[in-house]
Amino acid sequence: MKKETNSTATIYILVLFAIVLFTANSCKKSPQTGTPSQTQQQSADNSKGQTSKADTNIPKVVSGDVNRLVPIDIKLPKPMFVGTPQNIQVSNLEKPLDKPRQPFLAPAGTKNVAFEKLVVSSYKEPIIGEIEMITDGDKEAADGSYVELGPFLQNVTIDLGAEYDIYAILLWHYHKEARVYFDVVVQVADDPDFITNVRTLFNNDGDNSSGLGAGSDMHYVETAEGKLIDAKGVRARYVRLYSNGNSSNELNHYIEVEVFGKPAI
Repeated sequence: MKKETNSTATIYILVLFAIVLFTANSCKKSPQTGTPSQTQQQSADNSKGQTSKADTNIPKVVSGDVNRLVPIDIKLPKPMFVGTPQNIQVSNLEKPLDKPRQPFLAPAGTKNVAFEKLVVSSYKEPIIGEIEMITDGDKEAADGSYVELGPFLQNVTIDLGAEYDIYAILLWHYHKEARVYFDVVVQVADDPDFITNVRTLFNNDGDNSSGLGAGSDMHYVETAEGKLIDAKGVRARYVRLYSNGNSSNELNHYIEVEVFGKPAI
């Protein structure tokens, strides 16, 4: 009888232990589960505002070098004299730099777009030289390198062949000796007759004797460096240059004109 009682108690204890163990396991928190879309959304929410190391190593996209400023390529002719003579009696005359001109900066890709372009003149037949010599690349002051036009107000017009964004115009009159040219006016326009969208870039005609308007720019002495005019990116196809004699005689001379620009976009 005692053995049966002990056996029954043992079975009762084992059953009770099993019930307690099952209850304890069912009370444990089950791991969070969800559909794939829920899991992806949670991952995306957790990643907001965080940047991985891989992201920091990706270079930012930058525009090309079109706006990078670089010195324009200017090749100067050989100087024919040194210093500025003191006997030139011209009003509003700028002082010489007595040192090389600072490099002129323009967007990368800017070049001389006037080279070998068509030139016409108000003086139909030059006294010396040919009109196309003004854009032939020869800037030297030697005999045979310049064009001589007649007296009074004369002009030369360069057709660039298309519209360009122009950043600088560099011109050489006769620079074999120190002299000053009068009524120097530089304009650009959209048409060869200079009727449409005419803009004046330089004008040292202080008394409006040329009839193009009174200008405030200074007279200057011709040198091998030429006269550089900042065109500030003006867009045009035609460039016209005026002059009205010089401090040595009544004639007008041109050696070379360079127009630094880039095709209009």
